Amino acid sequence: MLKAESAQARSKTREILSRLFPKQVQLDFTVAICTYNGEQRLPDVLENLCWQLNTHTIQWEVIVVDNNSSDGTAQVVKDFQARWPDHSTLRYAFEGRQGAGFARHKAVQIARSPLVGFLDDDNLPTMTWVVAAYRFGCEHTEAGVYGSRIYGDFEITPPENFERISGFLAITDRGHEPRRYPPQKKVLPPGAGMVVRRQAWLDNVPTEQVLAGRIENREAGEDLEAVLYIQRAGWEVWYNPHMRLYHRIPGSRLQRDYLIRLCRGIGLSRYHTRMLSCPTWQQPVWFFAYLSNDVRKLLKHLMKYRGTLKTDIVAACEMTLYVYSLLSPFYIWQRSFRRYWQRRS
Repeated sequence: MLKAESAQARSKTREILSRLFPKQVQLDFTVAICTYNGEQRLPDVLENLCWQLNTHTIQWEVIVVDNNSSDGTAQVVKDFQARWPDHSTLRYAFEGRQGAGFARHKAVQIARSPLVGFLDDDNLPTMTWVVAAYRFGCEHTEAGVYGSRIYGDFEITPPENFERISGFLAITDRGHEPRRYPPQKKVLPPGAGMVVRRQAWLDNVPTEQVLAGRIENREAGEDLEAVLYIQRAGWEVWYNPHMRLYHRIPGSRLQRDYLIRLCRGIGLSRYHTRMLSCPTWQQPVWFFAYLSNDVRKLLKHLMKYRGTLKTDIVAACEMTLYVYSLLSPFYIWQRSFRRYWQRRS
């Protein structure tokens, strides 16, 4: 009884100090929402976080990182701060460099907790997401990164056979039991709903990633790049099915043009993420192995769907992925060479 009262008193004291000195007090968990022009989307995410359950023993915060928005995102946060519940604190930060990677790095830098959970501005966490994320981190101290179970909340019906490419829109359902992502499987969780150990990120993820910014007018591969740096350092990567959230996907993101651009960007980023997942001395061997496998997949896919590529959206997306995966090494080399000369000039 005395222990419980003592723990409750410590929790209350830390909550008071957190509000008086918001930048100094160490917390248990941080939710980071990185947003660009999220004035219309952000309120629903924040509303869901207001109603989190079973967090009375957790000291946590929410940070909205405004990634150079030109709309009323800052005002939305200010309005929510005026009525934010006592279970946590809501903070606002600005990152002027465009790109999710820059925004996430900003969040990790200013977070006041050892665990940082990322939500996109179109992610709706269930009412137990925070407590499930915090408990998993406490129970799996070897996990440097762990991802959520993500359901699609579609505005319109997805195209036929959409499940074959649903992972590209961060839809993730790997069953009811937690499982580790083995490095040899080359499969990793998406950035949406991902939790990272703050020190693992700061120790291993460069301030400016190779895939930072935009590839073919799309952000692509930045999430995987960050996770791979942490995994390469020896941290485990896990899937936690108890962290459940819904990814709102508007009809515009299920149109052919959008999905083709998405797959093009993912394909172009693949060379770098693939090379990060293998030791440096093995990279020349893996380069030719991936190259030959991409050619094989491309030819096989072309033979199977050559008569329906114009009408089958999913098959066309897969074809785009294979083509631009094949071109990825040359694109990344060119991109790196251009950045090198820009720094020198």
